[in-house]
Amino acid sequence: MSDMRLIVAGAGGRMGRTLVKAIAETKGLALAGALEGAGSALIGKDAGELAGIGANGVKITSDAAALIDKADGVIDFTIPAATVALAALAAKAGKVHVIGTTGCSAADDAKIAEAAKTAIVVKSGNMSLGVNLLAALTKRVAKTLDAAFDIEVLEMHHNQKIDAPSGTALLLGQAAADGRGVELKTHEVMSRVGHTGARKAGDIGFATLRGGSVVGEHTVMFAGPAERIELTHRAADRMIFARGALHAALWAARQKPGLYSMMDVLGLKDF
Repeated sequence: MSDMRLIVAGAGGRMGRTLVKAIAETKGLALAGALEGAGSALIGKDAGELAGIGANGVKITSDAAALIDKADGVIDFTIPAATVALAALAAKAGKVHVIGTTGCSAADDAKIAEAAKTAIVVKSGNMSLGVNLLAALTKRVAKTLDAAFDIEVLEMHHNQKIDAPSGTALLLGQAAADGRGVELKTHEVMSRVGHTGARKAGDIGFATLRGGSVVGEHTVMFAGPAERIELTHRAADRMIFARGALHAALWAARQKPGLYSMMDVLGLKDF
């Protein structure tokens, strides 16, 4: 069986370089292309050299359309506008599109869902096994405990992260809402400033920290009368997200067009 040929979008960024390295280390996968935005100073650079694995002959380009027909899929940790554009290309070509991009709007998500009618899309706020298991546990605990337990989601990332709360925090908040059987949008509290009054029963609170080089830390707190339960995940290396994304790509290659999550990939949908 021939290797699955993957394009890495955002190949010059920290996550993109990690993905290039991970593909080189993963049996059954090959790097088919490397993308950066038009005007990037990295256009023409060797993706392997940027990833620290030595020259691999794959030059960074901004021409996704020229690459997509020669590849089996795209791994995409970029920005919403780029992700929506790549989703359209993946849909047209019927390819796999693994999306780790966060910060997408409802309109962006609608376009991605439309693309999934002909593309095989796996989209998740976090690709790691540990975080998705944490989400499954969060849903189960939220379902088990009654409303006497308040739910708070705390996250911290490096000082260069541009969206808040993180996609992972939102993933965990959604898991908590699903466990409680409520809509996250009507129960989320994204900030508390000034004289806010007492906490409302049923709120799902979010707290965001930024600093240093923290890869990612997330805690879901269930605070009840005289006791508190905390579920925590700490990421020490971006490679865990890369490995998860590549696992998702290999899984997606065997699926029909549709919109999937890492819960589908890991068999945790009904946990």
